[in-house]
Amino acid sequence: MAFDREDGVFHVVVNHEEQYSIWPTYRDVPAGWRTVGKTGPKAECLAYIDEVWTDMRPLSLRRHMDAAADSDRPS
Repeated sequence: MAFDREDGVFHVVVNHEEQYSIWPTYRDVPAGWRTVGKTGPKAECLAYIDEVWTDMRPLSLRRHMDAAADSDRPS
């Protein structure tokens, strides 16, 4: 399987919920995902994701929680 290979070349991809993954460069990026400009060996791509994906919550959840926190604040 492509994702099991340590010697493969991957794109770092992100979806609309700002969740990150890797995708083999020889395959089309699936619908709903886009590349972020980082391509390289698997370990390098995973290290990049570890560095930039600091909040694992989906974007919709973060927005919901922020809105709830804002409504709880006194005016």
